[in-house]
Amino acid sequence: MAGHTETVEPLPRRVRLEISLAALRENFAKIAAAVSPCQVIAVLKANAYGLGVKEPARALAEVGAARLGVAELNEAVELTDLGLPVHILGGVLPDEIPHAVEAGIILPITDFETARDIAAEAGRQKRKAACHFLIDTGMGRLGILAGEAEDAVCRCLELPNLDCEGIYSHFPFAYRGGSGMTNRQIDLFLDLLLRLEARGVRFRLRHIANSDAVNNFPRAYQAPFNAVRTGINLHGSFDTEGRRALDLTSILTLKTRLTAVRRLPKGMTIGYGCTCTLSEDTLVGTISAGYADGLPLALSNRGHVLIHGRPCPILGRVSMDYTTVSLDRVPDARCGDEVVCLGGTGPSAVSVEDWARIKGTHPYDIICSFGSRVERRYIDKKP
Repeated sequence: MAGHTETVEPLPRRVRLEISLAALRENFAKIAAAVSPCQVIAVLKANAYGLGVKEPARALAEVGAARLGVAELNEAVELTDLGLPVHILGGVLPDEIPHAVEAGIILPITDFETARDIAAEAGRQKRKAACHFLIDTGMGRLGILAGEAEDAVCRCLELPNLDCEGIYSHFPFAYRGGSGMTNRQIDLFLDLLLRLEARGVRFRLRHIANSDAVNNFPRAYQAPFNAVRTGINLHGSFDTEGRRALDLTSILTLKTRLTAVRRLPKGMTIGYGCTCTLSEDTLVGTISAGYADGLPLALSNRGHVLIHGRPCPILGRVSMDYTTVSLDRVPDARCGDEVVCLGGTGPSAVSVEDWARIKGTHPYDIICSFGSRVERRYIDKKP
């Protein structure tokens, strides 16, 4: 019929990342209990580490996240409708300041020039801009150097139109318990707070602990600190070198499907580079996921996936769109069967940390690597 438009259902994706919001809420509750009475700033930068930010942010708002932290302006603006304070934790560019002030984003002061620009823009908009001072105690990336911070902070505080509510720093090495550098950073920061307090300067929010410090450095969330920032722990992941003081659950399961089942003869080579030669006739499966979907290339001839709950070793090199596995342990496997690439239960479960070790990287890299064609599916939503 002329003018009739049918609604076309989207085709199912071959690869999906299931994100358990129930596990996310439970992880948050455990972190909040461990650091109480500190506030918890939930860090959701880089689109919640690539998981898709809105649903996790809503779930965290529901269970009491005090604030949200991101890396840059566009990420921050996307979260302003949740009614929580949103921090830019990294740096802010001059041309971003007008938009950030208008949106009510909490801005970092990393130097006097930035503070001056924020103050001037807030004056133009006839409002006050909320800010936190970022102090570089050893990260070497952004912020006011700790040795210069006392005078620099006081100079910034003379500027009008600023609500300098907080002060914070960041650790590069807190995943290693007992780190002398991390303890020195805490000492530097505490000394700065004392010197500022002697000059009549005190901040409503004082935070230095990240996820690693929550697990390894209790003094980083004890008074005078009254807030912590956590990102990777919300996902139930830890740095592979770090101590796991918290009993957290992974929120991620990466699934795909079995595309082909074939019996291949002894002597057959598998995949690019012919890095695997079958030593005997083998039942072989091809799954619809590869490194474009987030499977590390380092899994080639090393990792495994789960089919019918059983481990199936990867044969040959992981390619962009497909990965080949042995089906000798699942002779009843059929084309279309579900494949768990990451996650699962029992001794054969595959964790984010497993992939990080095999790849020689850290869990952040793994979580941020899931490709754009991977469907993000949120389960355990509240009605």
